[in-house]
Amino acid sequence: MKEIKVTVKFKEGLHARPAVKLIKTASAFASVITVQKKEKTALASSITQILGACIVCGDEIAVRAEGSDEEKAIEALEQFFA
Repeated sequence: MKEIKVTVKFKEGLHARPAVKLIKTASAFASVITVQKKEKTALASSITQILGACIVCGDEIAVRAEGSDEEKAIEALEQFFA
């Protein structure tokens, strides 16, 4: 399992367009990708879970990838949040 911590810089947080872009990025990999804000964990492939996590601009989240391509997945997600 690989993990990074990032601060969300999107003005609207992980809602609407950024959430869909995150899902598209995460879905390109075989690894299971999750995002966690405090005690809430959401699958990065689920729009309802991402929106339900209520991630807003300035929140620090943990992004985890576990699977055969976790290294590449984390690199892509690091670029996504940069």
